[in-house]
Amino acid sequence: MQRRTFLRTATVAALATVPVGTALTTSASAADIPVSSLTALQNAINSAAPGDRIVVADGTYTVPSGGALTISGKHGTSSAPITIVSQSRGGAVLKGERGFVLSNSSHITLSGFAFRQSTTLELPASCSSIRLTRNDFQFADTGDPYWVVVRSNDSKIDRNHFHDKTTAGIFLVVDGPGSTDMAQNLHILRNHFSDHSFGGSNGGEPIRLGVSGRALSSANALVEYNLFERCNGDPEAISVKSSDNTVRYNTVRDSLGGIVLRHGNRSTVQSNHLIGGEEGIRVYGNDHKILNNYVSGLSGRALVIGSGTTRDHHDGETEDERRGNDACDRALIAHNSLIGNNETLSGETRTYEPRDVVVADNLLVGDAGSLVAMGATTGFTWQSNLLWGAASDGNIPAGGFTRADPRLAQGADGVMRLTSASPAIGAATLAGTPVTDDVDGDPRGSVRDIGADEYSTAPALRHPLTTSDVGPNAP
Repeated sequence: MQRRTFLRTATVAALATVPVGTALTTSASAADIPVSSLTALQNAINSAAPGDRIVVADGTYTVPSGGALTISGKHGTSSAPITIVSQSRGGAVLKGERGFVLSNSSHITLSGFAFRQSTTLELPASCSSIRLTRNDFQFADTGDPYWVVVRSNDSKIDRNHFHDKTTAGIFLVVDGPGSTDMAQNLHILRNHFSDHSFGGSNGGEPIRLGVSGRALSSANALVEYNLFERCNGDPEAISVKSSDNTVRYNTVRDSLGGIVLRHGNRSTVQSNHLIGGEEGIRVYGNDHKILNNYVSGLSGRALVIGSGTTRDHHDGETEDERRGNDACDRALIAHNSLIGNNETLSGETRTYEPRDVVVADNLLVGDAGSLVAMGATTGFTWQSNLLWGAASDGNIPAGGFTRADPRLAQGADGVMRLTSASPAIGAATLAGTPVTDDVDGDPRGSVRDIGADEYSTAPALRHPLTTSDVGPNAP
């Protein structure tokens, strides 16, 4: 088979060279307002104008019980936000019951703080365009269970570190106004979520994007380039309970939790790495796309096409119905690589079976159990999947797969990729698949390979993320 070599039009972004935790002094500007006490900080906030940059001197600041740093009625602009920044990253430590309390404000940036408070930091629905960037979050374990709650539209949570929680609760909750709406257009980017060790069976997610009562509401959130390590507080590291979201380019490593579309419709899970943990990807709801994901070395289930206690969530259903599982209908599951997991591709046994799902051009490799162990299904399309390993084929229909050695080789980053003699090269057949590149960032071209990897001899543009790629000192 003739090998294809692709020209790259992008370059690899340079990684940060400064270790996380290093003090990085901010540069001064004409609009800088230096403060070194809580009183001076509050006064500076009260008089802040668009473009102002309030620089908080390094030190520990304990907000008195019942008090807060109030940001109310303050409005920057998209080109001139009001920025409140620690003199060095992690250098200004905020302790006490609460820190910043926001209301009726927009285009506000909070940057570089070490948050050590005991109550939730909320971005309320009365605000918009709020940014939390390059902060370190480790709230008191005995305080509120939710650390950051976002209800504001057009906000951004980027390059933060959320870590070390031992009790029930969630690092980052995304809700919205009222009881059914969702915050719109939230961008969750290059954060590091680590060491959630709550030992219960439920209630310790790093990210919960919605809740059952908001399942039918579109959020249009983008969750990308985040790293999850040792996130063991819940089987769901990214728990999606709303509609129309994109989860891409994230890495979940050595964690109990996986990526779960628990409620909602029309979300995309694309080009993520899930490596060496327990749970992989589970899918409930309608019209989702599960594309280009690399799932390897899990002790649990790599990919679950979920059954339901209800066929479809709908307006007017009971609270119990809304909290139940919505059967997976009309999903597209294509170009995923599921390699060396304890359970590879499986289903469930609830009342309502998944329907009209397309499972095509996936690479399934394993030595345990059955590679495909679906429960009841209706109207599934199985097409040009490649299976290999000591595991049995399972109950995949005979016309939906080929069994052949994919001839993989492990890269320096631990990822198993195709080699030049692989039968996966050029063997994908599903027309109209919405994938333009692979998990590495290689262009797919008009003739595509089976699995998450498109064969190329050029260096990968994307790899499983490390701590150098995320958190307060990320690029």
